[in-house]
Amino acid sequence: MRIAAVDDNLDELKLIKESMALIHHECHIFDNPKKLLSEFERESFDLLILDWELPHMSGPEVLTSVRSMMQERIPVLMLTNRNEEVDIVQALSLGADDFMSKPIRVNELMARVNALLRRTYQTQDKPELVFGKYRFIPLTQKIEFDNQSIVIKTKEFELAILLFRNVGRLLSRQYLKEQVWGIKSTELNSRSLDTHISSIRNKLSLSASNGYRLISVYGFGYRLEAV
Repeated sequence: MRIAAVDDNLDELKLIKESMALIHHECHIFDNPKKLLSEFERESFDLLILDWELPHMSGPEVLTSVRSMMQERIPVLMLTNRNEEVDIVQALSLGADDFMSKPIRVNELMARVNALLRRTYQTQDKPELVFGKYRFIPLTQKIEFDNQSIVIKTKEFELAILLFRNVGRLLSRQYLKEQVWGIKSTELNSRSLDTHISSIRNKLSLSASNGYRLISVYGFGYRLEAV
């Protein structure tokens, strides 16, 4: 998963990033909330770890901005030195999904993040996924359409199932590249993603008549829509 974390303490940011790596998540760190909000305008993330005390904006103000600017609701974990009930209630009422008091305890942080991701993205561990006429079997990387098997390459399968698991969610090009290829955009041919998208659209016959269409959003990425 792709995680964003914002904190003005660089040591804590480093600890968060290293903790997320231990549970196999890519963590992008920010020491300034304005940088984070700017990145949210052009990139996709699966979860936000948000410090309460930040320069220029408070954690609750950042949370309010994130919720207002995004159509998709991602889970948010608040980190703070505060632990009064009134603070917890405020964070949750503004849209936080969980609350953790500092100092950061690595095992607790990892457990809370994994719990939030499981709760939000429940289809990830299912042995079989069905979306209308489409049937995905992750273990064998097999796709069926109307009970007919589709011949598909490994990366095409990974990209297709990622899109179906996020139906209705606008995913940035960088997000798709990192999730499927696990590399930065400069290490992947700029046309490779578009070629794979085109192949998926054709092989899976993604169209309104079949219940799903795959659209391109100029300057951002792609979104699979249920029709």
